[in-house]
Amino acid sequence: MTVGPARTAAGPGGSALVHRHWRLWPVRLGSTWRRSLQFRTVTISVLLSGAAILLVGVYMSVSVGNDLFQSRLSQVLLDSNRATSAAQGILDSSDAVDRVQVQTLLGAARTSITTTSSSQMIAVLRVPGQESSTVAPQDSTFGLSTNVISDDLRDSVQQNVGEQFWQSVTLLTDDAEQIPGVVVGSQISVPVAGRYELYIGYSLEDSAATLLFVQQTLGFAGLALIALIGAVTWVVVRFVVTPLRVAAETSQKLASGDLAVRIPEKGEDVIATLARSFNGMADSLQTQIRELAELSVVQQRFVSDVSHELRTPLTTIRLAGDVLFDQRATFPPATGRTAELLHTQVERFELLLSDLLEISRYDAGSVELETEPTNLVHLAEDAIDGLRSLAEAKGTQLQLVAPGGYLNAEVDPRRIRRIVHNLIGNAIEHGEGKNVVVSVDSNGTAVALAVRDYGMGMSQATVAHVFDRFWRADPSRQRTLGGTGLGLAIAREDAAAHGGWLQVWSSPGNGSCFRLTLPRTELGALTSSPLPLPPDDAPPPTEQFVAIIDQAPRRRWGGRNA
Repeated sequence: MTVGPARTAAGPGGSALVHRHWRLWPVRLGSTWRRSLQFRTVTISVLLSGAAILLVGVYMSVSVGNDLFQSRLSQVLLDSNRATSAAQGILDSSDAVDRVQVQTLLGAARTSITTTSSSQMIAVLRVPGQESSTVAPQDSTFGLSTNVISDDLRDSVQQNVGEQFWQSVTLLTDDAEQIPGVVVGSQISVPVAGRYELYIGYSLEDSAATLLFVQQTLGFAGLALIALIGAVTWVVVRFVVTPLRVAAETSQKLASGDLAVRIPEKGEDVIATLARSFNGMADSLQTQIRELAELSVVQQRFVSDVSHELRTPLTTIRLAGDVLFDQRATFPPATGRTAELLHTQVERFELLLSDLLEISRYDAGSVELETEPTNLVHLAEDAIDGLRSLAEAKGTQLQLVAPGGYLNAEVDPRRIRRIVHNLIGNAIEHGEGKNVVVSVDSNGTAVALAVRDYGMGMSQATVAHVFDRFWRADPSRQRTLGGTGLGLAIAREDAAAHGGWLQVWSSPGNGSCFRLTLPRTELGALTSSPLPLPPDDAPPPTEQFVAIIDQAPRRRWGGRNA
């Protein structure tokens, strides 16, 4: 049963998977490095400890190596000097006169050197430049290793009688294996034959083996020490990081709205002090938020109650005012004008009450959407028809552009109609008698409506407050529609209730553009808008160019969208 999978893993596909797996390691390590304080601390501790242990190990290895070499060199020089003296004593006590006797004498000297120095590598070379002699024996060497004797060493030996010189070399064994060694050279005098160079080779293989053992021991001890340091650091950091991790998770829960979460308090150390301080801060924050929430509820209830309570007397005043307004022609001019002002202000007061009730519903989170398939082009046409008389009075021409906007969206038509009416009305009010273009377009996930005017435009400070409640850019400016100062604030809440965006672009002297983007389905998510912002006819960015976009928070209230 396992043959098939094993073959697959060994094939090209398996190799590709393994290759991709290894290629992901740097990414995973980088992610772990950024996210884990414990991993970073342990890694840095291990790396720094490893560097320190490496430096100490190298220093100890070099020191031990130098000590071993100097100790062995001192012993070699002492043995060589003793062997040379013993050999020279044998040679000086001889009365040999022919070649055979000299050869025998030199052999006895070599035997003495071998016995005294404990070395089998002995080379005897006649010093060049002497008169030829038939009595002088031939040179003797210690095999292939004789080639390691350098010319500099020979020159020093030849020119300095009674002194010894040494040189570090690489010797060859009988198996042609290279080993470290030292060659010591000096001169001896052979009766009748003349002066000879004596070279004794010493192997340092034992010292090298000792140094290798020390280096391996240091290496294994260093690795074990690094692992131990890593383990100890991991444990220690874990004790420190775990409370920090708990504090981070607790703060995230607190930030997400769970005000009852707290950090466990243990001990009396710094972490415990941090936990107590954090818990105290959370208690204070919870108390203040609860007080603010209660105050907000009281304010919302007050606004709602006042709005409801004012409706009954307002209805009575509205009826009386309508009677007076219908009979204003029979009144004196001053009284008739008073009846007209009363009628206008009562209508504005009624509109203000409606807006206050709507805002209080949003603040209380009790808004319910009654969605149905709706075409934004038809809503825009209805709004344009309703505001055409106002536009003509202002000398403004309304234009509807809908190249691909004839697609339905699941929205609350009453609320979207209110947004469109407000945006077009504001464009007419601030358009300075210039054209107003209403554009509708859509794509597979969203539908958008943009209202573009070419009036005075707004400054950056004005755009920053354009969605604030009861805020007007120019309070002294006379309004034809008699707005309450809540129109754009309610429009943004309506857009947010649908999960949509209400955004604005403006440039002083070049007009403004408000864009409403809505998802086509109730639970759809927006990623882009079918209409551009800034608009295509916007001037190039300059110092006077203002493009502040306010994106309403995504939230859905009540009903099927709750």
